[in-house]
Amino acid sequence: MTQEKALSILKSGRNVFLTGSAGTGKTYVLNQFIQHLKDAKIEVSVTASTGIAATHIKGSTIHSWSGLGVKQEVTRKNLEKIKKTKYLRDQFRKTKVLIIDEISMLHKKQLESLHEILSFCLDNLKAFGGIQVVLCGDFFQLPPIGVYGERSKDKFAFMAEAWLHAGFEICYLTEQYRQSENVLTDILDEIRTGSVSTQSKELLRQAKHTLFESGIEPTKLYTHNEDVDFINNQHLADLPGKSRFFKAKTKGDKALIDTLKKTVLTLEDMPLRIGAKVMFVKNNPDKEYINGTLGEIVEFASIGFPVVKTLDGNKITASSEEWSIDDEAGRQLASYIQVPLRLAWAITVHKSQGMTLDAAELDLGKTFERGQGYVALSRLRSIERLRLLDFNEIALQVDPLALKADLRFQELSEDLDQQTTEEGLKTEAKAFIKKSGGRVLTPLKK
Repeated sequence: MTQEKALSILKSGRNVFLTGSAGTGKTYVLNQFIQHLKDAKIEVSVTASTGIAATHIKGSTIHSWSGLGVKQEVTRKNLEKIKKTKYLRDQFRKTKVLIIDEISMLHKKQLESLHEILSFCLDNLKAFGGIQVVLCGDFFQLPPIGVYGERSKDKFAFMAEAWLHAGFEICYLTEQYRQSENVLTDILDEIRTGSVSTQSKELLRQAKHTLFESGIEPTKLYTHNEDVDFINNQHLADLPGKSRFFKAKTKGDKALIDTLKKTVLTLEDMPLRIGAKVMFVKNNPDKEYINGTLGEIVEFASIGFPVVKTLDGNKITASSEEWSIDDEAGRQLASYIQVPLRLAWAITVHKSQGMTLDAAELDLGKTFERGQGYVALSRLRSIERLRLLDFNEIALQVDPLALKADLRFQELSEDLDQQTTEEGLKTEAKAFIKKSGGRVLTPLKK
């Protein structure tokens, strides 16, 4: 399906799953749709399954937007508490369109819970309380984090009852925009079919010897946190000056504090220096950063906190933030307070999802999850800008259930493409705008 046809279907007010291989322009279509909604004065909530993904579409995580938080399932008490929270209740009532990017990483149970929350809070038994929901992503990318031994069918969002209830239409984009030549595209397409040729494997092995032009510093991607930490600490040590250490403060139940330590992406005793490349690891829209905002420490404020210059050129003083675990009555059981930063010369493959990189050095020799290799390789525009230190067989594999579902998604998208016309979709779009209390846009006269 073309981007233009997919955009017309999105405008029609239908529930849609927008998908396609890496580089087909899913985020571009989403941004075009978001602009259309804003022009038509239709309230849209833009979210993503992870903080990093949310940075790319200038939204928030679906977990914070919905009040779900770190939970996967909601109880009656949870629902009642969310409904009593005025800003959440008002937000739900105002929203006419909800967008969730990187849907592959949203657990099936969390999609079910989102439906329950919206239906309960809006007193509407329709799917997601009657709000138009647009999901975007690619199930060949990283799967949701589940419990040990959990099967794919128990994790993927497309296996949820709420998915069926919503009747998502499938818009499968097929035109390639990111890769400028065919070599990398062909390799990625082979990975998507579950069969990688000997020739493609040899091309990937040759990428070990890629040399970058002077002045190009490739982003380093690794599958494991310990490798990322080693690289980051090495770069930090190479900077002039001494490190300033920021020590986390904790209080509450010891077991819950341990849980927070595993969840929060900062270090307990964190060394930072001027010149350090860092990433924010918490959402704070008031201070203009969210989980995934990248930057460099340019100074330390008079009160001692690091001042970060982001890629957008903003200067932000990274003061302490609090992470906590509360009970159902809202009482705090444990808290962790620390500067919301981590070093970012190297990042994990998990954190790279959604990024487009000009040059990268990858090590996929210890890939442990299907989809990691595909995510890492598909960040690149060209194989000429790829240095692949190592890879194993798992790096070239995709989930069998995702493969089966993807074939079905392609069929459903082709059927939808044939069954819909631009004229019919324009009529539906006008009706949806009126229903949503928006403003029907009139084309400019020539």
